[in-house]
Order: sequence, then C-alpha cells, then structure tokens
Amino acid sequence: MNILFEKINEEHFEALIALFKEFALFEKLPDKMMNSVEKMHREKDIIQGYVAKDRYNHIVGYVTFFFAYYTWSGKALYMDDLYIRNENRGQGIGTKLIHKAIEYARSHECYKLRWQVSDWNEPAIAFYKSLGASVDHVEMNCDLLMNDY
Repeated sequence: MNILFEKINEEHFEALIALFKEFALFEKLPDKMMNSVEKMHREKDIIQGYVAKDRYNHIVGYVTFFFAYYTWSGKALYMDDLYIRNENRGQGIGTKLIHKAIEYARSHECYKLRWQVSDWNEPAIAFYKSLGASVDHVEMNCDLLMNDY
C-alpha cells in the first residue's frame, strides 16, 4: 500500500466534495451536505487538514480540523471529519490521518484534540478508544444556521 499524505489545497476541492457527499451518506444525513467547490474556493483560507492519496493519485480519505478555544481547558484542535472510503478501510489510513491531526495539534501547543463520533458507529468508537480517547455521551450538537451566508 502506497499512500501519500498532503495538506489540503485547492486542487483537492472537487474530489473532496465528492467524498464529503459520500461521508454524509455514510452518516445517513445526505440532506445536511451543503458545501460546494465554489464555497470551498471562497473559504480556502480557513480550510485545514490532510488528504490521503493512493498510488493512482486518487484521494481515498481526509481529515479536516480547526483551532478552537475551550474556556475550561484553553487552546485545542477540533477535528471536524475523519473519513476513509469504504474500499480503503482497514489499511491503516485512518490511523495515519488522525496521527497527522495529533501531530498538528501538538506542534501548535494545543491542550487537546476533540471530535465527535456517532453513537451507532461502533467500529469508530472502538478505534478512538484504542488511541486512548475518552468517549462520553454528555453533549449534544446545537446548530444555528446562518442562511444569509
């Protein structure tokens, strides 16, 4: 397995949108996927993360993240998504991508890396616990959409 990891850049946007849609289907929330290539180009300055490419230069997974500040603990990196195409799972790509996020957080002196996992996604929960992450069932998502943007 020959996988190359690159920081996300504009040349990846089209392939990433396809993977974002795939991930939304996996999460059983396809109607929540509102992003577009055009929107990514407008917002390129704040997109952070890595892509994983196979030997054919196809993107087979990605991790996205951003800085956050938590009043109880301080600076953190929030991992928004970690996704690997179904046919590429089980090859260690997800482990390498999350370690890219962990390294990024450490190199920027973050107190923690935080993310969410769906309560039905038992393989992901087991994977995250194997990394030493604690998984709680305390918080729920609250989204207030700004439709004027």
